[in-house]
Amino acid sequence: MAGESRKWMILVATIWIQAFTGTNFDFSAYSSELKTVLGVSQVQLNYLATASDLGKAVGWSSGVALMWMPLWAVMFAAAAMGFVGYGTQWLVISNVITLPYFVVFLLCLLAGCSICWFNTVCFVLCIKNFPSSIPLALSLTVSFNGVSAALYNLAVKSLNPSSSAVYLLLNALIPLFTSLVALIPILRQPSLDLLDPNVVKRDHFTFLKLNVLAFITGLYLLFLHPSDSFTARLLWYGAIFLLILPLGIPGILYAREWFHTRVYTSFQLDGSGFILVDVDDLELHKQLLSRPSSVENGLTYSGDAGASANGMSRQNISAEEGCSCNTVITKDQLVMLGQEHRAGELIRRVDFWLYFVAYFCGGTVGLVYSNNLGQIAQSLGHSSVTSELITIYSSFSFFGRLLSAAPDFIRRKVYFARTGWLAIALVPTPIAFLLLGALGGNAFVIQAGTALIGLSSGFIFAAAVSITSELFGPNGVGMNHNILITNIPMGSLVYGFLAATVYDSNARPGAGLVCMGRDCYFLTFVGWGCISLVGLASSLILFLRTRPAYRRFERSRISTILS
Repeated sequence: MAGESRKWMILVATIWIQAFTGTNFDFSAYSSELKTVLGVSQVQLNYLATASDLGKAVGWSSGVALMWMPLWAVMFAAAAMGFVGYGTQWLVISNVITLPYFVVFLLCLLAGCSICWFNTVCFVLCIKNFPSSIPLALSLTVSFNGVSAALYNLAVKSLNPSSSAVYLLLNALIPLFTSLVALIPILRQPSLDLLDPNVVKRDHFTFLKLNVLAFITGLYLLFLHPSDSFTARLLWYGAIFLLILPLGIPGILYAREWFHTRVYTSFQLDGSGFILVDVDDLELHKQLLSRPSSVENGLTYSGDAGASANGMSRQNISAEEGCSCNTVITKDQLVMLGQEHRAGELIRRVDFWLYFVAYFCGGTVGLVYSNNLGQIAQSLGHSSVTSELITIYSSFSFFGRLLSAAPDFIRRKVYFARTGWLAIALVPTPIAFLLLGALGGNAFVIQAGTALIGLSSGFIFAAAVSITSELFGPNGVGMNHNILITNIPMGSLVYGFLAATVYDSNARPGAGLVCMGRDCYFLTFVGWGCISLVGLASSLILFLRTRPAYRRFERSRISTILS
């Protein structure tokens, strides 16, 4: 039990790391002031936002670092990069020092790289300590990354709401402090047999409770807005309490075990209709693990040799599913889930590029929207609600990330391909941009559109790791996922540049570098809406192409359980 409680301590530490290291989401809170201090145009400001996202393009460096450094050292290296990157920017925006634009660009790049290194640490901790519940652990912890902006917004309002430079100071200090707090659980990682049936059942019940608590935390941050510094301080203390509350899990585990063994040993869970994982599923998991083509999370059910032995070629499989009439759907179609793909194989697959486009035209455009929230609110005459819009985007991104765990929780009752959930998650984005383009001057429409975009992009960001693992193999998910998210800096550059060009072209003469009015972003909203429709279409094609593989895996799973 001591080892089991320690793994939950690690999960809580991972939640803290994610909650306080999503520092790129509050860029729009201080971007206007940074733009003024540096005296740059909107296009140049966009390059700084791109530099922050460009850190994801070098995310592979964290994996290389793990080959030579212990996990805790990688975590503190990430904290050091963030401390230097954000801390120096705080000195610039506070007029303590003066730096050329290119140096500030490099500082933004360093700060963005720190976020990617923190994410790698969290992914490794989840995969190592929860091998039988990887999607649940990842979706829960990654969801807290989306709430970072709301937490920082509360912290700034409780300290000095009149200065947006405080965001940069907190971005530098809080992740470093969080790393110090998380150090002890990380150093005391347990060695557990997580495939024991009782352990797996307890894990899934605990994850359910944690998701409920996370949902309450999201509602707390969304609906409670401070009216003054004192109220903000109280709400900040309340948010910290909600983040500390999961620490009670180890004590609950001890108490429950003592109660079951000493007080009421005849207590059984077998009659419960609310069991997320049963012994039969566990046995299937063990069988899958024992096969040569299988991998740690049990996604594959057979190898190419097995398919050949059954006389089932790719063409026959396509015919079996009734898709042979559609070349677009069946060409180079995925045969099974979890088959490992090296980088060279990955970029030759049609499914990867459909997935890449769906992410590039969906989640990434939502992230670029969040980077521009400060200027969007200012141009529409709603500068006073910028922090509220940031909180709305952050909170709904958080809810979207939590919802990414839905396929795993309802799997026993409703089985649906995860690529299908991806397509559904992309639907709100074009609707939001349509609303913003048509009625963007209305404050309520801006809030509703921001909520829809945050919900959609949050789901995509959290579900992406599991989808990459299922489609292209979990053993190489680190490299493959880093290849996928190269679309983030690309999208940040392209979409941001287009938005900045439209913004600067509509700035009135004599108004300096500031644009006011609906024209500043109208064409941008229309363009982003059309782009998101392309992403939706790509995700639908991906779903149709991969649905047979998901169905085949589910049939195999059910037949194995019944045999």
